[in-house]
Amino acid sequence: MVRASNRLTADDWADAALVALEAGGLAAVAVEPLARDLGATKGSFYWHFKNREALIEAAVLRWERRGTEEVIAAIEDARLDDPVERLRRLFEKVIEHGATHRIETALAASADHPTVAAVLARVGRRRIEYVTALFEAAGFAPAPARHRAVISVSMYYGMTHLAATAAEALPRTREERKALVAAALESLLA
Repeated sequence: MVRASNRLTADDWADAALVALEAGGLAAVAVEPLARDLGATKGSFYWHFKNREALIEAAVLRWERRGTEEVIAAIEDARLDDPVERLRRLFEKVIEHGATHRIETALAASADHPTVAAVLARVGRRRIEYVTALFEAAGFAPAPARHRAVISVSMYYGMTHLAATAAEALPRTREERKALVAAALESLLA
């Protein structure tokens, strides 16, 4: 993970923290090992962050932006008129990610950390709000739309947990994951 340039940014440190967190949990987010991985000094770290807690906050905020806001923006930027197609694209994107990344599981395991807990709660609410809006656009009244959104987001969290604990139970190919998404949407849209 050594960066070619000697000038690291706060984002470089936050990215390194996310990699460490995904691989080893919150305990793996430690200044000295990260500095070594980045080919940097602790002084570089302290140039950007007051302490480890500030790094954790920067990392989870970066994850929030990438894993939620940028995903939503990508779906919206696709300018799909059909809300069901937007749901399909969203489901395919997040299921593909959930099947291959462990960051959600690592963060959930650290939900007792105040900063992580606050971001996880905000992300959960934001995801449910967005998916609710998509189901409403597909013609569902607010309450049934929200129920479907909660089920949808729960399915994603379940997939990420299975990916971390029982990956062999999940569809292995992209085509199989698309079939899973189609089946889930068929149930949710019924």
